Amino acid sequence: MAARLRNITRAAERLRVSQPNITVAIKKLEAELGITLFDRSQKQLALTTEGAVFLNRVDLALRNIQDAVLEVNDYKQLQKGTIKIGIPPMIGAYLFPKIFSSFQKKYSHLDIHLHEEGSMAIREQLERDELDFGIIILSKTPKSLQDLPMSQNHIVCCVPENSDLAKKDSLTLQDIAESNVVLLKEGSYIREAVLAKMKDEAISPNIVLESNQVNTLKGLVANGVGVCFLLDIVAQDTPGLKAIPLADFDPVNIGLSWKKDRYISKAAQSFMDFCREILRERMEQNAKAGKPGVPMT
Repeated sequence: MAARLRNITRAAERLRVSQPNITVAIKKLEAELGITLFDRSQKQLALTTEGAVFLNRVDLALRNIQDAVLEVNDYKQLQKGTIKIGIPPMIGAYLFPKIFSSFQKKYSHLDIHLHEEGSMAIREQLERDELDFGIIILSKTPKSLQDLPMSQNHIVCCVPENSDLAKKDSLTLQDIAESNVVLLKEGSYIREAVLAKMKDEAISPNIVLESNQVNTLKGLVANGVGVCFLLDIVAQDTPGLKAIPLADFDPVNIGLSWKKDRYISKAAQSFMDFCREILRERMEQNAKAGKPGVPMT
């Protein structure tokens, strides 16, 4: 953790131990190995060459031990389990409650621990084996991850309902180039997608505020502070603002993502199977309604 965060204080906070405990542990390990693991001469903590080699080997060993313990516990406690899921605040507030309430009724003996981060940050946590699943925006999935698309949605621009922009049926980024912008914080897929498009079109956004609180962003727009970018399922039917489709933006898929080579506990497998069941039911409903192949919304 110290190597990952490049800071002993932050590592102590993440591991919920005191800083001296980590410092002493590192010094003892260095003494036992007879090498220096960290270069402490820089402002940020950095691994030495020897430290990097040692970490790569130990990291793999620890993951194998963790998988072994999980697998054994599955046989010892078939009716207990914990599932760690990462969810962006936007998806967590508007999509996950429906999934969670149905899952809890069927598997009341299983515990779900939620970690709120942006889609991109959650993807990194999945790759580091810190989560079982992420319910995130799926885009350019790394080869190390596998995903299950569950919902197709669109990025919309939210504008005050009494503004001139609200009279339009669709918007381009050039239409809002001079507008104040309130954005989701770093780690959000929507933020990065919009800023990348703006950069391509040589637009310098006037960002006046950043927040991961969706209701805060919507309230700011409704009160005329600026415009923001959200998913259509989040922005629809919100008093004081109008959600307008963005031209030249592809639809985005929301779905379940997990690491391919990570051991999947029986508790986690039950959640994966449950999501597949929901998807199958929704696709059957869509097929009956004359919309075959359309993911659930």
